Amino acid sequence: MTREFAQRPQELFRRVERLLPRVTKPARYTGGELNQVVKDWQQVAVRVALVFPDIYDIGMSNLALAVLYDQINRRGDALAERVFHPWTDMEAELRRAGLPLYSLETKHPLHAFDIIGITLPYETLFTNTLNLLDLGGVPVWSRERTAEHPLVIAGGHAVFNPEPMAPFIDAFVIGEGEEVIHEILDVYKTWKAQGASREELLYRLSRLWGVYVPAFYEPTYDEKGVFAGIRKRIDDAPLPIVKRIVPKLPPPPTRFIVPYIDTVHQRLPIEITRGCTRGCRFCHAGMVTRPVRERPVEEILAAIETGLAATGFEEIGLLSLSSSDYTNILPLVQEVVRRFGHKRVSISLPSLRIETFSVDLMEALGDTRRRGFTLAPEAATERIREIINKPVSTQQLMDTVRAIYRRGWTTVKLYFMIGHPSETLDDVRAIAELGKAVLREGRRILGRRARVHLGVSTFVPKPHTPFQWVPADRVETIRAKQDLLRREARGRGLKLNLNDPRETMLEAWLSRGDRRLAAVIYRAWQKGAKFDAWNDHLAYDAWLEAFAEEGLDPFFYVHRERLIDEPFPWDHISIAVTKQYLAQDYLWSQQRKTRIDCRHRCFACGILPTFAGIRHQYPGDVWKCPEVKRPPRRRKNIFLPLQQVAVGTD
Repeated sequence: MTREFAQRPQELFRRVERLLPRVTKPARYTGGELNQVVKDWQQVAVRVALVFPDIYDIGMSNLALAVLYDQINRRGDALAERVFHPWTDMEAELRRAGLPLYSLETKHPLHAFDIIGITLPYETLFTNTLNLLDLGGVPVWSRERTAEHPLVIAGGHAVFNPEPMAPFIDAFVIGEGEEVIHEILDVYKTWKAQGASREELLYRLSRLWGVYVPAFYEPTYDEKGVFAGIRKRIDDAPLPIVKRIVPKLPPPPTRFIVPYIDTVHQRLPIEITRGCTRGCRFCHAGMVTRPVRERPVEEILAAIETGLAATGFEEIGLLSLSSSDYTNILPLVQEVVRRFGHKRVSISLPSLRIETFSVDLMEALGDTRRRGFTLAPEAATERIREIINKPVSTQQLMDTVRAIYRRGWTTVKLYFMIGHPSETLDDVRAIAELGKAVLREGRRILGRRARVHLGVSTFVPKPHTPFQWVPADRVETIRAKQDLLRREARGRGLKLNLNDPRETMLEAWLSRGDRRLAAVIYRAWQKGAKFDAWNDHLAYDAWLEAFAEEGLDPFFYVHRERLIDEPFPWDHISIAVTKQYLAQDYLWSQQRKTRIDCRHRCFACGILPTFAGIRHQYPGDVWKCPEVKRPPRRRKNIFLPLQQVAVGTD
């Protein structure tokens, strides 16, 4: 692929414009939207391409991308531009014309940037990542890049097990990026000015808290081919790599780019809190984002006011993992309605708890449309809810449902999960029975207007959760359970949505794999795998062929229960929640023992001593922890320098 366009981006886009009449939604590829930031390339030291390896329609709704775009472009010495994966028709046109993938702001080819920062929120973007690099003229293997190539960095929830993508990525950011992105830019700027080697750049990056450089580590395996551990290639490589935690959330971005076309979410997204204290044992996000940090009410309100003025969006999203757990949620909602209700904007509160207080919150928003109300019981029997630490009684669920219907909502959406190894067919059948019971309650209150939607996904035992020791369900078993639900969850007013069990297998392979899976990912990509998150594009047979050609059994990674002391390929990545705590919680699940919200009782998961040590590095009391009202006792190392904070003991 030609590199001539690095100095002539206008010529590149002139040729691209000839292709646009032949593709769907050409506005995906033009840029020029309201609030985009365009800087002079000659006036900045570091140029960053922020990449989301899926189409524009999805990537533009990713909050992490927007946060980094805002953070980098606030600097005078750096710029950030956006790059998305083109849809299949546009990719075909680019390859046919021999043109590289380019940024939306200035139309520079991807290979012309200094740094490529890739956001990976889910594992099924891995093949798209390879395809995007290749389309942008960047070698997909890290070992093939020289000092003339961009530095490729990846972050996001999917890289808390970075090993399957390790040979393709120069450095991973583990954890939160608002602060470390500036440190990376500073390191790169100094390195570039000095003209040092690429290995020296990687070494300097590895000294940053939360940055993992896989070239300095080597996986080991036992005689049976089972992962045995990670070995350092250089003596002073940090081990473990502790996730980056931002002690005090910075003010949220407000000048969001306004797309020309419909995207997944067209709203003003304001993150009101980060982290969760509920402790659902299946929830990867709830474990890796600890501790909880909240933004002040006035800061949120100011961001909404500025954001609405800057964008004209007609919806506000108050985002968090558990919105009704925000300490001042009711005053916040009331004040949002008071200040902005006259603007006729709609307000969404995702992730509400199953309780009538959640219904009261939605009532306070004043939404007169009363369409759908979403709850996530996850399981239809109290036995499974206790196992997964979602201790909600069926009576509590029904009380909440009655409150929803009585306040005029016509549709209740219930999210469930099947596939946990403790599950029986009776537990699956109970999903249909509970859905029918909810519908009967709705019919009693609203008549035939009442509706129930059942969304049933399949459990994946994710890394860094208490269920990382358990096996995933088999495809044939999942299909049998889905067939049961299709038979039982039928009737007017009842709608059932199921996922493809092959998607579950792929997600499980990629999230639980070791570094050997990189060769499988590469082979699958060569065989045409891409857009794996899209139902009609999943090339499942290509993946099975890739595993076979690499001599690996895909089901070895997902269908066996692990010994409690077995090393995991992600053990060298510390989320500051200790493996001992996760193991204890796993054993508790087998006894159906539950944990209450850790705002009310600390279970010593490991995050607090780590976080206390981190907070000590900052001047003053920058944030008051809502989880524990006073520092935990018996912590001799609580104020040690960051490098010495204990993350493995509690």
